[in-house]
Formats: sequence, C-alpha cells, structure tokens
Amino acid sequence: MNIDKFYDSIKACRFCFMCRHLSGVGNVTFREADTPRIRAAMLYGVTLDNSKLANADFIDTIYSSDLSAACRFHCVNSFDENGMVLAARRDIVEAGLAPADVLALAETSKSIDAKPKISGNGETLYYIDSCTASAASEYKAFDKIMKKAGVKYRVAKGGNTGKILETLGFAADSAQKAAEFADAVNKSGAKTIVVSNPAAYDSLANDFKARGVKLIPKVMHASEFLLQLKVKFAKKAGKIYYLESDFLKNYNSNLKFPRELLRKLGAEAAEFGTNSEESYTCGEGAVVLDKLRPNIVEKMAKYVEERADNPNADKIVVASPYTKIQLSKNSKLKVYTLTELAAACI
Repeated sequence: MNIDKFYDSIKACRFCFMCRHLSGVGNVTFREADTPRIRAAMLYGVTLDNSKLANADFIDTIYSSDLSAACRFHCVNSFDENGMVLAARRDIVEAGLAPADVLALAETSKSIDAKPKISGNGETLYYIDSCTASAASEYKAFDKIMKKAGVKYRVAKGGNTGKILETLGFAADSAQKAAEFADAVNKSGAKTIVVSNPAAYDSLANDFKARGVKLIPKVMHASEFLLQLKVKFAKKAGKIYYLESDFLKNYNSNLKFPRELLRKLGAEAAEFGTNSEESYTCGEGAVVLDKLRPNIVEKMAKYVEERADNPNADKIVVASPYTKIQLSKNSKLKVYTLTELAAACI
C-alpha cells in the first residue's frame, strides 16, 4: 500500500499533539477525527488491518483534510502527515473505494482536454488555469502590469495539469494529463511559463518532476515574474495583512518572492491571527475542497474573518485566486491578490 512508505510518520504522528492547532478543518469542525493525530491513528489501524480502508467514516475523514501541509512544514522532526493522507487517498482509489462525490469530480477532470489553448506573441506564456479564470480580476491585473511594462506575452488558457486528479488520489490519470499538458507547452517554444495560482505552480514545478514529465520553460509564480519587470509602482500599498499560500509556503519552502514583492510595493505587512503557523487559505492545499466540503470551506472563511482586526476595513492580501474566491464569497473581508495589489500601485 502507498501508506506503507509513510509508516514511520504514521507511528510517530498518532501519539503527537504538537500540531493539533494547525488542522484548518479541525479548527472549524471541532471533530477529533479531523486532527493530524487521529488521522495518523486511523491510518495506523489500516496498516494493521487493511480491511479498515473501506470504512466509510475513515474515507470521509481522509477526504475532509485541508492538506495545507502546515504540520509537515512546522514539524521539528519533519514527519509527513500531509504525505500520508495523500497516500491514503491513492490507496482508496486503487482499491476501488473512492466515494461518489470524489469519483464525479475525477470524471469531470478526466474529461477536460489537457492541452491548453495558446494565443498571442512573446517568449513568456501566462497560464490561466480554471481557478484563475474564475477570478477575472486576477488576469486583468496581470495584463495591466504587462502593458505598463511594455512586455508582450502569450496566454495559455484551460488545459489540465493533473493537479486535481493528483490531489484526489488518481495518480496514473494525473500523470497522463501532465504529460499531455507539457507536450503542448513545450511545442509552443515559450521560455517562461508564469502562473498566478499556487496550486498550478506546485503542479508544474513539483508534480511534473515527480512523475518524470519534462517541462522546458522555466516555471515562475506571478510574484517572482513581476519582481523582475522594469515597471514603476507610483503608489504605496500601505498597511496590509498577507495570508500565506499553502502551496508557496508549506509545499515550496516558503517561497520568498511574494514577500519581496510586497516590500517593493511599499506594503506594511501586519501580523494576522494568533500565530504565523496556521493556514488561512480556506483549504487551498486540497484544491477542490470547496466542491467536496463546501460547508467546511464556508466555516473556514468565517474563521478567518473572525480573526481580522477590522473585517470591514482591513486590506487582506493573498497569493491564491482560490483563497480570494472563497473569502470573497463567504466573508465580508476585502481581499486582493498580490497581482491585483501590484496593479493598483501603478
């Protein structure tokens, strides 16, 4: 079983309370099952008796995880609670035990052509995945900055990197989509591919490599790309609260570019919430948690709103279009992406 690769982490995590407060789902459901320790304990039970993999409550718990990877990132012993949950999802799928809602999402994702539609001119390719497409103000802000900088670029819209399938546990299908996506992008001749959505960034930068899929263009998150542009930001961003991305922080070694961009924009970043370790992304790491567990995501957004100093006035900045969509839909917070903030400062 895939979870066997995480046996040491499973044994260690089942008795540890240290990262209990870092389970975004557990913080709003108040279910003991939604804490890292109990997820690990349940997985340990599966290693002793594989038949427990079919338990409906176990499967529900595994697919309710927000997969923020905050526990792994902050663990002093680097135990991988996030990895074991993803492995468990693969085991569930490979055993033919995926629940109906997961299967429906997977089938929808499988039906999407992996190859994006590419248009325009330039060596830079800006990828508008489905999440970024749902936040029109994000790619409009990127276009505004590019025009100000006098940079020509192409757009890759749609397609399928396989990230949703990877997250749901459909590894083989994910790998196939990744290979088809990479083939289309490689043939475009682009030297750089820029993405706004951190989930897409993680997919292109890490998942592809793990699957042996070669992507020729350099992968850059929008914050890194904007930093290198020769464009003058005439206005200062002022006081903001920056909510870190799960994928940029916990999956990609706390990528430095978002904070460097904020400094360049003259942002005065204030501390948000009660600690800097928590995830306030509304389940960004789980990619489609808003579709699998919409009620939980709504509670997570309210949880973030309750921690704002002044919900009606605070300027909340996020790296992920997904997080902006969820917070805008389920709270009163005024939310901007990094790209939108940069565009507003021109």
